[in-house]
Amino acid sequence: MDVYILDANFFIQAHRITYPLDVATGFWNKVKVLSGSGKIISIDKVKNEIFKNEDELTEWIKTNIPESFFVTTNTNAVITNYANIAKWANSQNIHYLPQAIGEFLDADNADAWLVAYALSDVTHNYIITQEISEPNKKSKIKIPDVCNHFGIKYANTIELFRKLGETF
Repeated sequence: MDVYILDANFFIQAHRITYPLDVATGFWNKVKVLSGSGKIISIDKVKNEIFKNEDELTEWIKTNIPESFFVTTNTNAVITNYANIAKWANSQNIHYLPQAIGEFLDADNADAWLVAYALSDVTHNYIITQEISEPNKKSKIKIPDVCNHFGIKYANTIELFRKLGETF
């Protein structure tokens, strides 16, 4: 079974821009249902990014999403994968600015951890992110570009719902 691992921007952009909690209730009800199905998950680092805002989205997640939805990144496999990703990112210092590498590898930034988690099963794991590949960008390491390097599948929110055959 494919597992779709959600980036923080899945939630944050939906809440702030595309699907406000008070208007697009169908979207949020679908996320709630899917969060208990095992088809979509996220990681503890994404939860931390979202909860920093202490806003309506944080409260909605606390009330509607099971704690088990946010899986731990504190496993030997994920930490080993993270070390390999860090080695790769640091080797890209000719292309990326030091600030971009530092931001990507910041322990509080979920991006590298999402990729590290997804590396545990590249056949069945997809990262769901609103980021778009920009391989020539020097000031930010984008998740899709890291996924392309490591052979990880990724998609955006609408592609996720299409892959799942879900509507809202």
